[in-house]
Amino acid sequence: MKSFLKIIAYLFHPIFIPIGGSLFYFLVTKKYSSLNMQMGNLIPIFIITVVIPVICFLILRNIGYVNSILMPTVKERKYPTYISLALLFMVVYKVIPYNYTPELYYYFISFIIGLLSSLLLLVLNFKVSLHMIGIGCLLTYVINLSIHFEINLTLSISLFILASGLIASSRLYFKAHTKIEVLSGFIIGITSQVLTASYWL
Repeated sequence: MKSFLKIIAYLFHPIFIPIGGSLFYFLVTKKYSSLNMQMGNLIPIFIITVVIPVICFLILRNIGYVNSILMPTVKERKYPTYISLALLFMVVYKVIPYNYTPELYYYFISFIIGLLSSLLLLVLNFKVSLHMIGIGCLLTYVINLSIHFEINLTLSISLFILASGLIASSRLYFKAHTKIEVLSGFIIGITSQVLTASYWL
């Protein structure tokens, strides 16, 4: 069980949520887009939201600002959050502007809202689960895509609900977060998507 929950935590790590939602969007969208156009979006998003954060984490760890990938303290979470926000803004302004793919644009805007909320709480010396913000955001986005494109995504939604439960169990099992931190993160993730849904649904 321990190994399984650890795998779940890594598979649904927050750095994979932006590229995961982007890939899901192109898989289900009814809008025509060539493979080259899809790759032209997915590759930059992957580099900006996965590759660069990993490099930044290694640098932060080497200079002593971060000790572990779990980032157990409030202080350790601030710099990675600043970096993630800057990179997400870069995606919004340079990779997927509003007039190109509004559905994907607002997906990233909602993720930015979620991270800004977590940063505000860090200032108040309260950490929330970024894993739960991520999966809450992704789950609600999939539900919104199902409504927007009028397609049946029941299986995908069910799997993401299951994943949400497993991620929450993982965070609690490894004592990475308390119950209130896990629940707060999930609520923030869902709420951030709900706030932006009216702009593209």
